[in-house]
Amino acid sequence: MTTEPDFLVRELSTPSVWPDSAVNAPGGDVSLAGVSLAELAERHGTPVYVLDETEVRSRARAWRRALPDAEVVYAAKAFVCRAVVDWMDEEGLGLDVCSAGELELAATRGFPPERVVLHGNAKSPRDLRTALRLGVGRIVIDSDCEIARIASQVPKGAAQKVLVRVLPGIEAGAHRKVRTGAEGQKFGLSIAGGDAEDAVVRVLGQPGLELAGLHCHLGSQITSTEPYGEAVRRVVAFLARIRDRHDVTLPELDLGGGFAAAYLPGDAAPSPAAYGHRITEELADACAEFAYPPPRLTVEPGRSIMAPAGVALYRVLSVKRTGAQMFVAVDGGMSDNPRPALYGARYTVRMVGRTTAAPMRATTVVGRHCEAGDILAEDVELPEDVRPGDVLAVPASGAYQVSMASGYNMTGRPPVVAVAGGRSRLLLRRETFEDQRARDVGV
Repeated sequence: MTTEPDFLVRELSTPSVWPDSAVNAPGGDVSLAGVSLAELAERHGTPVYVLDETEVRSRARAWRRALPDAEVVYAAKAFVCRAVVDWMDEEGLGLDVCSAGELELAATRGFPPERVVLHGNAKSPRDLRTALRLGVGRIVIDSDCEIARIASQVPKGAAQKVLVRVLPGIEAGAHRKVRTGAEGQKFGLSIAGGDAEDAVVRVLGQPGLELAGLHCHLGSQITSTEPYGEAVRRVVAFLARIRDRHDVTLPELDLGGGFAAAYLPGDAAPSPAAYGHRITEELADACAEFAYPPPRLTVEPGRSIMAPAGVALYRVLSVKRTGAQMFVAVDGGMSDNPRPALYGARYTVRMVGRTTAAPMRATTVVGRHCEAGDILAEDVELPEDVRPGDVLAVPASGAYQVSMASGYNMTGRPPVVAVAGGRSRLLLRRETFEDQRARDVGV
């Protein structure tokens, strides 16, 4: 007796790791938005990433519904291409970018620059020149040295809106490498240590800068709403202190992102409505406590919009049985998904395109690269007769995989295909050897 895949057993309290459009199809296949995953692997080769456009759009809309009076800004670092820029524009979201390259991409699509926020703990001169040339809506100041650097490039008589990124001193996030709201790391300026207040005073003294408000970002893959409530309380208290000491009421509060997505069945991943309710409630209470006028709120979801919409497809290259262990090696790995190697990210895996009556067996799915840490998924259940040529599907693969892909071993970065309404279209083509060779200009 076989059990139904987790995406067919939907519990309101347990988010699925598959897009809503995923259904079983004949021959052991899975259909996504009416398109066969096995056929996509055959047509585009593997590895290939499949993105459900409707899922992306519906998740973007869910954030707008959850916080109707806030500005929702998509964190482009999760994954961005021209089509994604267009989707976010059409759904009314802003863009959070971290480089001149991401800025220029948005500009090529005619994305409204006033809805762009530029981040980065170490913005390059090119990043700042591009932001000022294009007229971005906000630049987030992350260190003291950026204040004069930005102000010196603002044309005389103009003013660039900026936010000061503060550290509220909160530990939150799935791994120490992605906790960015605590003391003692490279991001932001400490409230407790006085650095944030010093930066506020310096910005207020620059005629070319308009201090619109404060920004904080707690981390990534935060599975509870509580840290956001605590962050609101601490940052509103700081806003009130600025008002009382410096006679300025800042009108904006950007809480950043970090909202969780489910990678394994049963993973905690609160809905946008749950995050929104907690943030809204705490903001109202804190503003009432400090008699502070409610600031305009901004949130920056990325992973929670994009991760659940993506599925990665790989083809099995080899199967190795060593004692009680079974290793299945695929034609991708840490070059297209470095997350397991970087911070122990875990995934579920399913074979598609073939039926079998073989029993399931605990398996480690590994990549093709010459690194012992090139492991995509450990202790996943796969058929005991899995063999070279089989296609494996990895859901929850839409965020921080293709965007972090590398050129390791010159394997080439994978293509990205969008599916919607029973049709597919190529968004990013596969990186070829000719692409790589063109960069090699040495003699």
